[in-house]
This record gives sequence, C-alpha cells and structure tokens, in this order.
Amino acid sequence: MEDLRNYVITGILIGGFLYLLGPKMFGNSILINEVNTESSTYSKNISYHDTVRKVNKSVVSIYTKKTLNKNIFFIDPNERRLKRRDLIPTGQGSGIVVTSKGHILTNFHVIAGSNEILIRDFAGNDHSAAVIGIDPFTDLAVLKIKKGLNPITFGNINNVRVGDVSLAIGNPLGVGQTITLGIVSATDKELSPEGYSYQRYVQTDAAINPGNSGGALVNTNGELIGINTSIVSKGGGSDGIGFAIPIDIAKYVLTQILEYGEVIRGFVGIVADPNFRGNGIMITALYENGPAQNSGIKTRDIIKKVNGIKVDKIKEMQKIIGKSQPGDLVEFEVQRNSDRYTVNVEVQKMPTN
Repeated sequence: MEDLRNYVITGILIGGFLYLLGPKMFGNSILINEVNTESSTYSKNISYHDTVRKVNKSVVSIYTKKTLNKNIFFIDPNERRLKRRDLIPTGQGSGIVVTSKGHILTNFHVIAGSNEILIRDFAGNDHSAAVIGIDPFTDLAVLKIKKGLNPITFGNINNVRVGDVSLAIGNPLGVGQTITLGIVSATDKELSPEGYSYQRYVQTDAAINPGNSGGALVNTNGELIGINTSIVSKGGGSDGIGFAIPIDIAKYVLTQILEYGEVIRGFVGIVADPNFRGNGIMITALYENGPAQNSGIKTRDIIKKVNGIKVDKIKEMQKIIGKSQPGDLVEFEVQRNSDRYTVNVEVQKMPTN
C-alpha cells in the first residue's frame, strides 16, 4: 500500500514537471524577447523627438502658381476638340510661422513672380496667403494667413557654435514634412565676398534639398537659428553643404517689414575694391551725385574708420551703413595719399534697383 502511494506521488510530480517544462523541452515554440515598455530606456537614448515635437507645427509647406501669357493648345478628351489655355507652372517650398497672428517667413525666391500662394499647415489644412513684404537683398519674404498658428521660438546667433547639432525641417521635393540631422559647419560663411554684407550664412551638413527652401534650421532646444535657403551640389541633391540665413538677419528683416512694409537701409553711394589688401577699404567708384560724392570723398581714397570703428573689410563698412537710417550722419576717416581727414556723410535710403 505504501509502495502504491509512493508511485502515485512520484507520478504526480513527474506529470507536473512535464506540464510546466515539457513544451519548452520538446515543443517547437519560438521565444521572442520583447522590451518591457514600463522599464524601457528609450528616454535615456539619444533622440530629438522632443525637439521635433516642439517645432513641427511651426513649419509649413508653401505651394505657388504663376500664370504665363503663353497660348498652350491641347486636345480636350471630353469635348474632343482643340482648346487653348495658359501655362500655369507650380512651385513648392517651405515656411516658418513667426507670430501668433499668422505671419510666415520664407525665402523670396520661393514666392517670386507668383500669382497665387497657398500655405499648408502641419495638420494638412490649406490657407491663402498674402505677401506683406519682400527683401531681395537677403532673399526673404513675409507672408500672412488669416489663421493664427504656433509660432517658433527665435534663437540667439551668438550662441550658435561650429560643431553644434542642427536639424533642418521642411518639405523637400514635396514629400511632406521631413527632418534631417547634421552639425553647424560654419557660422559666418560668405559665398560672394564682394556682395552685400547681408549675404552671409550658417553652413550645415544636414540634408537640404529642393523644397527645403524657407524651412527652419533649429538647434536641439527647438530654437530657430536659420532659414534654409541654398545648397552647393554637383548633382542637384544634398551633398552635405547647405546654407541658412542667420536668425539675426532674419529677425531684422522681419521686424523692418512688419513696421515699415519694407527693409529700410542706409546708402552713401560708395563702391569699394574687394581685392584691396591694404589697411582700410579703397574706393573704386562713387554714385553720381550720391551722398559720398557730394561730401567730397573721391575715388582712390582709403576709408580707415566708420563712426570711429576701424574697418578692413567691405562687409564691416556695409554693416554699419546698412543699419543706419536715412538722415543719419556717418563719420568717415579717410586717407588720401599721405593725408588723413574726417568727413560727415548724410545717409540716404538705399535704392531698390
């Protein structure tokens, strides 16, 4: 009897063992290790998800139409006859919401020559846009829609450093909002040294493609540090050399347009030699009856200081004069041969053409 009881107990133990472990020992089941979402370390990994969430509703897509007065003939398949219509090419770019009243900042070249501008927000809603002002010198334009959207936060250009992480956000090639990652490669890049001083850029290797123009370049805090505007590329796509208009320039243009409807810059009528390598800036030409010529300044004069500030590069002088207002007096310290003298020049408004 006791042996029978032992057999029963042993059988129960073996049966329980096989019930619990048998499928794992003899079965064909495949085990998959899955992360426990409650103990996940996603938040500890390097991610810019929170940055994107902070700014993605502030970046919009821009679609444009332009009607050309060219007669295009085609066969209407419904009416089965030859018909005529105007050619309506379309364009596409990006923009950034910069005020709670619906103002949008973008590149001038995105909307140049357009008859119709449509803004598509993050939620996919379309809005008609009006042009508030343009500034071809910096390739910037300010648009406005009737609905207020989420404005982006402006960063400080003085806090932007080479090597900082940068994210480019826009609508490249019309595929929808896209974010690309890179670093700041340069903070004060000139593509045309003899050009206007506002033509300087933040350079990044974040991928920028056609359609990104007018979109946002932000830091990891989600602060706007530049307006994506152009690339250098052999094949037309991103080769890791992209340029953005710095936030300080974009902010200056925006505030000027909102206040005056245009950007008012000072002008004295001086043309300088970009290849001069001496101390100062050599004048090569003067605008006829311009402020500088009427004040007695001559060609071949060398400008040493402007408003008491030593200048050796054209952009240094242009920056001072450009931010002066019409009617201001600008003091030039000029060297003519071996003599030096000081002359005050009354600033005029810069011509638009």
